[in-house]
Parts: sequence; structure tokens; C-alpha cells
Amino acid sequence: MALPKDQELKINKALYEAMKSKNDDEVIRICRGIAKGALHITSIHGDTVLHMAIYQKKTNLALRLLEMVPSCDNHKLTWQNVGGSTILHETATNNRTVRVAEAILHRAPMLLNMVNKEGETALFYAARHGKTDIYMFLHDEVCRSNEGTYVEASLKRDDKFTLLHIAILSRNYRVAYDIATNHRELIPVKDADGMTPLQLLSTIKPEFHPKSRIKSMMFKLIDTDLNAQQKKLPFGKKLRKLKKEKHSCEWAIKIANLLIKEDNSWEKTASWSDYGRSMSKLKPDQMITTAAEAKLDHTADTPLLLATIHDSTEIVREILNIYPQAVEHVDKEGHNILHLAIWHRRYEIIDMVEEMEYPLTRLRGRVDSNYNTLLHMVGHKVDDMKEDIKHPAQELKEDQRLYKRVEKICTTLDMSTRNANQKTAFEVFSEANDKLRAEAKVWMCENAKSCSIVAVLIATVAFTSAYTVPGGPSETGHPVLKGKPMFLLFTLADAISLSTALTSVIIFLNIVTSPFHFKDFSSHLFEKQLTALILLIISVATMMVAFAATLILTISNQGKWSDVTLYAVSFFPVLVFFYSYISDYWNMIVGFFRALKKTMSKIVLGFHNMWDYKPQSTYPVDGTVHFSSISHV
Repeated sequence: MALPKDQELKINKALYEAMKSKNDDEVIRICRGIAKGALHITSIHGDTVLHMAIYQKKTNLALRLLEMVPSCDNHKLTWQNVGGSTILHETATNNRTVRVAEAILHRAPMLLNMVNKEGETALFYAARHGKTDIYMFLHDEVCRSNEGTYVEASLKRDDKFTLLHIAILSRNYRVAYDIATNHRELIPVKDADGMTPLQLLSTIKPEFHPKSRIKSMMFKLIDTDLNAQQKKLPFGKKLRKLKKEKHSCEWAIKIANLLIKEDNSWEKTASWSDYGRSMSKLKPDQMITTAAEAKLDHTADTPLLLATIHDSTEIVREILNIYPQAVEHVDKEGHNILHLAIWHRRYEIIDMVEEMEYPLTRLRGRVDSNYNTLLHMVGHKVDDMKEDIKHPAQELKEDQRLYKRVEKICTTLDMSTRNANQKTAFEVFSEANDKLRAEAKVWMCENAKSCSIVAVLIATVAFTSAYTVPGGPSETGHPVLKGKPMFLLFTLADAISLSTALTSVIIFLNIVTSPFHFKDFSSHLFEKQLTALILLIISVATMMVAFAATLILTISNQGKWSDVTLYAVSFFPVLVFFYSYISDYWNMIVGFFRALKKTMSKIVLGFHNMWDYKPQSTYPVDGTVHFSSISHV
């Protein structure tokens, strides 16, 4: 008999409060007073008390509630909520309910093959939530209880999504590895979007190694035993988080290697052709005449190219380590890995290919189906969400640096090669960046004008301070506090502030009056702005130091504690300013040393090649000519 509405609301409220306060005895007491007991529906989504207890990881409560259900009502355990989830589906959401799942299947084994409204069994649900222990248990039960087609049906969803797909998407690489090992038939299976598990892995950018050196060192000191109790330690939660990250990295490498070894999609490549080197070979009706027709429409269908597009550098590296010949793969639009890496600005992948000398020789000089060389691709850019927002001048500077870099890779002929729109690489680059150059000009002018005003104000204050020194002059005209150390600090700081402020003003004026040619951005304009900004920051910092020194000279009363307080208050703005810009300066210093290291490596390599030079290696005795010797022809 159904309960009155008001009474049912009171019972549901009492059950919610009892579960919220973790009062298991009260929940049991309330359920004993209800006709349906543990199967009483207590949520607007059709969840029973058992559903709620299992979802909240209350193992003991769930077992007690299950005992309340008579054996003759075992068929009622198949109740599904609004989403179609059974109580077995709820056990798949955490690892603490393995005992509950075992007890449920003992009484209602038919739950193992029941699916929710999305076509997911409890096993599929466990893989989706990334819970290893409950997944292992349910997988063993499925393999033990079912055979043939029943097992296969448990591994797939109605929309062709497999267990391996969902495990990879949930970032549970341990489960994904187990699935790929035990069910290798799922490795080449495609979902409704035509994506294999490896293609899916290539798009989610898995992390194989920690990015920071500190975390890398910590990984070496900890194990990956996730079952070890760390709660008693003050840093137990952080340690467990590090263990999970290390565990994820280790299994990500394993599943990636397994899937890559089973994948041979890179062998099915488009025809490798230069498509001719002169546009005169094209018929008029074959030429692309509009920008809309020339738009690059890429649909990469291999893990290598997908990983390149989505910046999954680790996946690209693993594929090329196992199959180095895959670097020559070409898609249906004629794009190789370098075309896509340049187009999507994947600098780490460009570095990787550049280090592979022989593959680089094979890839340079190639054009796509629209006759775009590698140098043409610099002029194309994908408009997507960027991790960091850069100002127009910096973005233009990076594009110009990339153009020069790719120019060194390409052959001499590539510089004059015209694409399907009868445009050279430089013409494409200039047209693509013309709007960006205008934006960079406006940004740099406004920035220079604003900074010039600040620099002039600082210079005015510094100039005035030089003639109104702390303590004033003596009868002879010399400063009264001349002999004190703080006066020397004030003098140096004020002089540096004045000189750097005036110098920055001169540089900013030079920027404002610049013609803003393309070559100006690539040669000196950006460096001038950076130099002026650094001088302005130094000017502000030294002005703060001069202020602090002045405050100490004029107010100090030789009291120990009062002087300590005065020093702290005076230099506090300096510390705040230093903290605000320390990250920018640190990145600048790191970038400088990286560039210096790279330059030194090239110099050392150049000297090594000079002393080891062998003329006969270029033109062998047998009369053959190496490809590298004719690549620039």
C-alpha cells in the first residue's frame, strides 16, 4: 500500500538526514518501519535506500540493508532508477563496495548483464568511473558467468563505444592496459566517430613523465602502492596524490606502447609525390583561385598525425621510437608530420623531427595537394583556444622566428615555389600577418607612450631628489648625512633610477617613430621594447630603494626595535615589486641560458665536423651521389 504523500516526504527527509549524519542504525530503524524496507524509493531520480547507501560508500550499511530483503524478493533487486542504473551499477562507482557487489550477485546474478539507458553494463560503468578493484571483480564475474557472445556484448555499448575506449577516456590506464591485454580484439575497433583506442589516446595528451624536475625527483623516491595508508602523516594526502600521478604515468606508457605495437595505420599512406614543382604543369581548371577553396581542411585519421595536431608529444615520440619509418606517413591532403607540426605550432615535435637527420632530409622539399611547401605552412595558422594569451608583437615575433627556422630546413627551390593560388611562401606569410602587424604596431605605440609617461615622472622625481638630499646641505654646501652608509645607497639608487628612466624614454620614443616594417619586428623592434621595459622596471625598483634609504636616514632614532620596524616598512614595497616580477625575470634568464647552451652546442659540433671533414664522403668513389648532397639543388 502506497504511503500518503506527506508521510513519504517525512520519511525521505529522515533518511537523508540519517545518511548525512552517518547514523546507520537510524537508517535501519526507519527502513524496518517501511513496507518496502531497503527498496524504498527515496530520491526524485528513483534511487532506493540501497542505491544511496552504495553510492555513498557505506559498505556495512549496504550489507545490512541487503540482509533485510527477503529471499523471495530477490527479483526486486533488479529495480532501475530513472537513468536505468541498478544497485550493481552503483557498486561500480567506487572500490569500497566489492563485498557488496559479491553479495548482490550471489542473490541476483541476472544484474551482471543488465544495462542502463546508455547501454552500459555494470562492468562498463566501472571502467567509465575508473575504479580498478571493482572493475577487476566484475570482469572476472563476467568471464566466469558468461561465454562467447555474452562476453562480447558486455565489452561494447550501443553506440559502438568499447570498454577500451571508455577506460582511456576516463584516464584509468591501468584498467585500459588490462582490457587491451585480455581482449586484443578491441584494439582495432572503431567507435561511432571512426576512432580507434590509440587515436583516442593521441587526442587526450597523456602525461608519461612529470614536467617539473622537482616532481621527477620525488617520483624516484616514492612507490606506486596506492593501498598504503598515508592518512596518519601530515602530508599523507599529497603523497597519495603523487603516487596516483606516478601510477598514471607508468601505466600510460605501458598502454601506449601496447597499442602502438598493434597499430599499423601509418603504413596506409597517401601517395608520396611532389605534385610537380612548377605551377605551369597545372591546367587552368585545376588551379585554386579563391582563398576559401585554398583553405586547409585536414582530417587526420592516423594516431601519429592526430598526436601531432593535439600536441601529444609523448605519443609521437613513442610511435617514432617503435616505428621510425612512420615519420614519412602522408595523409590524403599530402601533409606529413612536419606540415602539421608547423601549421599547429607544435615546436617540440619540430625539434624532435629536426634531430632525426635522415627523416628530415626525406621530409624537406615536400608539398601537399595544394602545392604548399613547409615554408608555406608558416603562413597558415589554426585559430584555436590558446593556453596563454600573447600580445600581437610577441605573436608576430614568434611567427617570424618560425619562418626563419623553417627557411633553414627547406630547400632553395621552396622559397620560390608557388602554391595553388600562385603565391610564394613569403607572400602567403605577409598576407596572413598583415593584420597582425597593424595590431602589433598599435599595441607597441600605445605601450611605448604609456611607459614613456611613467618614465618621465620617475625621472622628474629622481632629478628633484638629487637636489633635495636627506638631511639637507651643511654650511659648506655638502650633505650633512654624507658619511652614513644609507646615504651612499640613496645616491646610487637615485642616480641609477634617473639614468635608466631617461634611457628608457629615449628607446620608447625611438619605437614610436619607427616605420614598423616586417623586418623591424624580426630584427630589433621587439628587443628595443623589451630593453626599455627592463630599464623602466629597474628605474622603479631603484626609486623604491632610494625612498626606503631616505625614510631610514630621516626618521631613524637609533632604537633597536624601532629601526627593525622602520627597515621592514621601508623595504616592503621593494620586496613586493621584486616578488611580482621574479617569475618573468627567471623565465628570461632560463631562456637566455638555453639559447646560449644551444649556440655553444652548434659551435662545438661545427668545430668537430670541421676537423673530421672527409671530402670523399660527399662524392664516393663508386660515382653515386648522396641525397644530402643534392637536396639544395
